[in-house]
Amino acid sequence: MIVAGAVVQGTGHLAAGQGCQDAFKAVDLGESAVLAVADGAGGRERSALGAHIAVDAACRVLAEDAPEAGDPPETWTRWTAAAGARVVAEYLRSVTAVLSATAPAPAAHRADPPDPRPVDAGALAATLAAALVRPPWAAFVSVGDCFGTLLTRPAPAPAEPDAETDAEPEPEPAERCHLVLPPPEPRRPGPVFLSSPGAALRARTFVVWEPELSGVVLATDGCTALTLDHPSVRGLPPEAGPLPSERFFRGLAATLRANGGDAAPLRALLCGPGAARTGDDLTVLCALVEGR
Repeated sequence: MIVAGAVVQGTGHLAAGQGCQDAFKAVDLGESAVLAVADGAGGRERSALGAHIAVDAACRVLAEDAPEAGDPPETWTRWTAAAGARVVAEYLRSVTAVLSATAPAPAAHRADPPDPRPVDAGALAATLAAALVRPPWAAFVSVGDCFGTLLTRPAPAPAEPDAETDAEPEPEPAERCHLVLPPPEPRRPGPVFLSSPGAALRARTFVVWEPELSGVVLATDGCTALTLDHPSVRGLPPEAGPLPSERFFRGLAATLRANGGDAAPLRALLCGPGAARTGDDLTVLCALVEGR
């Protein structure tokens, strides 16, 4: 499994003197991997810390007691649904601990200080997309507007028994891109954060079983202009929704497989002129199957 990722501060944040509010983390488990990307809420003073807490919590939960590749679909579905609630709970536990530790102490002259007010987890608000990639399975947990793309690569057709030995080999089937975790529609209300009321009930969790699974790519919403195409590019009506850019995903996967997972080309893509259109921070993280 090849695991690679990059995060780049957005031009808008740089111009405004804001730090990068994105974060990513991955756990390489050999033949499987855990991925997580998070986007801190703009305008929240400590949202960058919230994003780092979010990816830590997601990787910790999704790497524990994960189903095996041979387990039945019911096992994977139940585990993923429970993992979504656990990720939110772990995030809130960590955020509460951080805010409680940094809260001002009660006045020393009070003999009987009142109970402290509940901490405001919204100060560290963040969105999240996370995945456990264990071919042929991919389990997703999402809260907010990050998105995810699945890559599939069909096996080449077997050679005919009586084929000539010097015949030209069949071309390798092209890798396919599937937007399995799309960003919310633009007309919908603002994103749900891990700190939002009822976040555990509003989390999206689902499992994909795909024998031809060749990779999973997660990204924060600042990457939509770079990685997603308008449906009109393929002659489809607007109702079809955004589509993954085959040029971006196929090129990225081929480059990372060829260089063994060196993320420098990915970072160069995120620093390019095409990625600067939104001004937002950009984060892309992927896990790619090396062989068939």
